[in-house]
Amino acid sequence: MKRTKIIDVLKSTEYGKAVCVKGWVRTHRSSKAVDFIALNDGSTIKNVQVVVDPEKTSISSLASQTSLSSQASLKDVTTGSCICVEGMLVESPAPGQPSEIQAAAIEIYGLCGNDYPMQKKGQSFEAMRKNAHMRLRTNTFGAVMRIRHNMAMAIHTYFHEHGFFYFHTPLITASDCEGAGNMFQVTTKNLYDLKKDEQGKIIYDDDFFGEQTSLTVSGQLEGELGATALGAIYTFGPTFRAENSNTPRHLAEFWMVEPEVAFLDQEELMDLEEDFIKYCVRWALDNCKDDLAFLNQMIDKTLIARLEGVLKETFVRLPYTEGINILQEAIKNGKKFEFPCNWGDDLASEHERYLVEEHFKKPVIMTDYPRAFKSFYMKQNEAQGEGSIGYKGAVAPGPTMQGTDVLFPQIGEIIGGSVREESYDKLMAEIERRQMDQTHLWWYIDTRRWGSCPHAGFGLGFERLILFVTGMQNIRDVIPFPRTPKSAEF
Repeated sequence: MKRTKIIDVLKSTEYGKAVCVKGWVRTHRSSKAVDFIALNDGSTIKNVQVVVDPEKTSISSLASQTSLSSQASLKDVTTGSCICVEGMLVESPAPGQPSEIQAAAIEIYGLCGNDYPMQKKGQSFEAMRKNAHMRLRTNTFGAVMRIRHNMAMAIHTYFHEHGFFYFHTPLITASDCEGAGNMFQVTTKNLYDLKKDEQGKIIYDDDFFGEQTSLTVSGQLEGELGATALGAIYTFGPTFRAENSNTPRHLAEFWMVEPEVAFLDQEELMDLEEDFIKYCVRWALDNCKDDLAFLNQMIDKTLIARLEGVLKETFVRLPYTEGINILQEAIKNGKKFEFPCNWGDDLASEHERYLVEEHFKKPVIMTDYPRAFKSFYMKQNEAQGEGSIGYKGAVAPGPTMQGTDVLFPQIGEIIGGSVREESYDKLMAEIERRQMDQTHLWWYIDTRRWGSCPHAGFGLGFERLILFVTGMQNIRDVIPFPRTPKSAEF
């Protein structure tokens, strides 16, 4: 008999129809007359109840699997076991479930012993990370992964509907987009016999690419090339940061969404950021109702209200200078922060969350950051006197750049964006001011020499979006197999 997915069985009202379902046992309980098996195949958070009369149900097992005994019985079917059930779909007399299956035959595909790590008993997320190969079968991680899929679909759909082209940028690069230097090297060299020059530097002439290469930290620079040819592009792929960070907000391997758009100014960029992220949240609410309801009950009881709140609010657009004034006023009124927040400081997550969660109580797009801690490619605001344009035309203490970072409740920064500097002379002046090595940037600089245009873009950390949409607290729990310092298993 052809298999029917459990999500479709639960929607069906064709009572009396023979069905075949296959999946993994969530629970198995016995009474005097019948057994009850809750079965799930990953297609939905909901289980289908299988009612088994041991006297009327045939039990068999796959003899081809050496781990199974051909004499396996119903009592061997425990949590985690994989089975096939053929039976009749009937209306359920129990509240909370529209239908159930009266089993006629059960075939056992795979049994689980008492050492199965994902038993029904509660476990911490930290413990489940040690069994990342099995945690995906739990209700929580099944819900998270289905939402992750839906968010990927929302991203592709949004950009396709808005005329963007999906653009693939390289994972292996010789340039460092962010200038951070924390990159994973890619090499075919024998690490036990490295050739070095007289200064002790490694010689890469005999390496695969003939020069030092690394895994990319961002596809932005190449994305800008795409935007200046196709008008509007987006990238969506893995990126890598070799930062020795063990916080709940950082991974060594994560996914980034990076649109780049020609002829876009700062106001239009903020419009795009707000519209895009609201589209993704709306998609989740429309397409992930069951999974969100489960996470709202089990993980964060304010989750759905918070998601709905994002759609209702117009994001605050807040220049950095005014943000600093608000934070310093809060300190005067007794607010305690771990890190300093003077003009010129890069805001910490605690500062961002204060502005979003306590002061404005809505998402914030922070703009016009000091040049000192922003990237070389950002467009600098026009100077007025000794500084640059600050809040409502006020003069900021120093030069500012047209950054546009979106700050979200419980997350902090979820999007980092900016208008890019299109002027060759201004870009070169910034590169030289920072004493940057231009060896691997010549192609990027060329875009400002030949047909340069105003353009802007942003980067969204995909896992941070999933954190917000699911209510999970650790970024390692929203990606199937997290890569973090000293951890590359599975």
